[in-house]
Amino acid sequence: MFREERGLLLASLVRRFGDLDLAEEVTSEAIEAALRHWPAEGIPARPGAWLLTTARRKAVDRLRRDQAYAARLAVLRADAERAETVAPAPDAARVAELPDDRLQLFFTCTHPALAAEDRTALTLRCLAGLTTPEVARAFLVPTATMAQRIVRAKRKIREARIPFRVPGPDELPERLPGVLQVVYSVFTEGYAASSGPRLQRLDLAEEAVRLARILRRLLPAERETAGLLALLLLVHARRDARTGPDGEPVLLEEQDRERWDRAMIEEGRDLVVQALTGGPAGPYGVQAAIAALHDEAADVESTDWAQIVALYDVLLTLTPSPVVAVNRAVAVAMRDGPGAGLALLDALAEEPRLRAYPPYAVARGDLLTRLGRAGEAAVAYREALELAGTEPERAALRRKLGE
Repeated sequence: MFREERGLLLASLVRRFGDLDLAEEVTSEAIEAALRHWPAEGIPARPGAWLLTTARRKAVDRLRRDQAYAARLAVLRADAERAETVAPAPDAARVAELPDDRLQLFFTCTHPALAAEDRTALTLRCLAGLTTPEVARAFLVPTATMAQRIVRAKRKIREARIPFRVPGPDELPERLPGVLQVVYSVFTEGYAASSGPRLQRLDLAEEAVRLARILRRLLPAERETAGLLALLLLVHARRDARTGPDGEPVLLEEQDRERWDRAMIEEGRDLVVQALTGGPAGPYGVQAAIAALHDEAADVESTDWAQIVALYDVLLTLTPSPVVAVNRAVAVAMRDGPGAGLALLDALAEEPRLRAYPPYAVARGDLLTRLGRAGEAAVAYREALELAGTEPERAALRRKLGE
């Protein structure tokens, strides 16, 4: 319950007092108070309201004791009130789409004035409720380093007077992709860890799904929130089949599809329809459609590779990138044969971003193996082995080399 309530509680306090540090401190103090009182007195009928009332009282007590702090917050509050006066009033439909204050915190934590790594760290700390050591472990940096990032981000918000507010209708199209990108980045690290002893960080992946659900509830009219949640669900549905008993990765064509989460797939498919209905598709909606085609197929052979290639063509127009081009090349190889796919991969050989991207070398190794060019495949697998971040990936590549 604390994990679910914390983000809402923190957002409400930030809106009331305009200071993230104060909100975090009194949120923690309120939860501590609950842990002391509830075992003896029982859980209140409205635990969230109890926590909010307790936290507000503690914040007021803090401000009474520290007049200088209170004066600084008064200035911030005055700025916020002026901004609200200048900003156009939201219409009734828009207000109905914003059932709580978390959306403001989403946009504050992912403000473009913050460094990219700071945005992700702050989102995990404030909205996912991870502790600073947990965020540090997620990105494999010392706790002190992560603490500095979070402090730096909060200082930037305070000094630049970044407003705690939802962007207006004219700003939302520009700002929303940044919010979605942060949640997607969290999921990506959970889906395929950049380093460490495990291929997947299921805790991070599940936090990203939870954040995507919140965004979907807060912005139901934005189709790309449906697209992002659909994509995460359709990919996360395969989590139990993606690793073997020893933790090594299991390729898509070798996975036991009976272990895929069918309820999650059905939910994701419904969201894909919403993401692709009512206008031009966005990049998350297109990626979700690709994932749905994989999840609907009984096996690799019956997968609609022609449709997947066509969707990758669309995705390349929306978000041109060498990584998307690699994925498209693999799909072409499944549709037209390994030679056609390898030609596309070789055409990308000079792309700087792919030199440190293990899946590119793995894809070349796999296609070269299918073409019977074992010596060249071994070279590609050795390149991938040098780049691989997790021990399960390295073990799988050593096995491929042995074969």
